[in-house]
Amino acid sequence: MRRTLTALGEIFPLATPFRISRGVKTAAEVVTVTVSEDGIVGWGECVPYPRYGESVDTSIAEIEAVREALESGIGRRGLLEILPAGAARNAVDCALWDLELKLTGGDLATALGLEKPLRPIATAMTVGLDTPDAMGLAAAALADVPLIKVKVDRNDPAAQLRAVRAAAPRPRMIVDPNESWTIAEVSDLQALMLDLRIDLLEQPLPAHEDGDLNGFQSAILIAADESVHVAADLDSLPNGYGVVNIKLDKAGGLTAALDLAEAARTHGLAVMTGCMICSSLSIAPAWAIAAGSAFVDLDGPLWLSADREGGVTGDRGHLLPPRPGFWGGL
Repeated sequence: MRRTLTALGEIFPLATPFRISRGVKTAAEVVTVTVSEDGIVGWGECVPYPRYGESVDTSIAEIEAVREALESGIGRRGLLEILPAGAARNAVDCALWDLELKLTGGDLATALGLEKPLRPIATAMTVGLDTPDAMGLAAAALADVPLIKVKVDRNDPAAQLRAVRAAAPRPRMIVDPNESWTIAEVSDLQALMLDLRIDLLEQPLPAHEDGDLNGFQSAILIAADESVHVAADLDSLPNGYGVVNIKLDKAGGLTAALDLAEAARTHGLAVMTGCMICSSLSIAPAWAIAAGSAFVDLDGPLWLSADREGGVTGDRGHLLPPRPGFWGGL
């Protein structure tokens, strides 16, 4: 048995700019990995994230550094020992999942006990950061979806949230400051978030400052995103969190993400599934986590001007599975 590995960067332009407190994205820059064996090809994708010091070039370099081990047949569990958690490991791990399932004639749903056929999943539809008026207009177009996610910063989030809720009074709502708030702002905005029926506040504080949440009695569920990458991070997580946002790019693949989901529930924490701005190749493996999550935020491919052929599609706030054969035997 001899494997062949490829890793290359690809760019998927966005249909409209995606704004958060850290900046503006106009394209998804991904790394696509293939692992071939006996004529069968498994593939995976990652989105390197500058927040963690990652880029397309550094991720490809990480993968190339373990090429010999990969082409010699190392498995997914062995991969956890030779690559750190992060985007590079995610792309390889997902390619190995796809390859294993194809070689055995299996599929992800059967392997993990998921419902077959896969059903549509309600996903958060994102209102990007902008002026309150512009955010209200964006929210009006999403007024009938089940769940929206609102990107805010420190520049009058109250006005931003009021504008969104006025334009979309019915959907459940997640608020995501992307680490831009202080504990004082979290406290001061509690009453407003209750009044606006906010369901979840995602990573309001910088990860290195979230110790301020220890003992904080929030009226709104708070989710850890940047503060949790892998299961081991849960041991030092402040007790003010009630939800963990699992992203395969942070965990370093589906294998580690499944470990994290199990550990989170053992710690009494609810699970959210998130993603970067990506193609459907990042979303198909994440379906395994999303199927058992309290909150799902997988609208990344819906921002693209053109996705991979056969990928997921959106329908009024629901994500429809990829076409059969797209990834993982699904």
